[in-house]
Amino acid sequence: MALHEPLQHEVRKVDTSGRLSLGRDKVGEQYDVVEGEDGVIVLTPVVVIPRRELWLHQNAEAKAAVLQGLADSAAGRTRPGGDFSQYLDEPDED
Repeated sequence: MALHEPLQHEVRKVDTSGRLSLGRDKVGEQYDVVEGEDGVIVLTPVVVIPRRELWLHQNAEAKAAVLQGLADSAAGRTRPGGDFSQYLDEPDED
């Protein structure tokens, strides 16, 4: 969040099940929750990346190649790659 953005303050009450609603627009979102010794709770929105995909986010060259491929596809700069049905019965690599 940029420092110049105004903060929104609102008091909400925890329900009888111990839940605090953040609003319907936050349904399905995930948060890192940190509770300080002083009782302050900080929620940070997070995205979970499967471990098997983490390498891509850590490899700038590979990520750039994937993003370029997606841009090329969106712009129609692709060509047919042939029939890959022969590989359907092969086991996935780990």
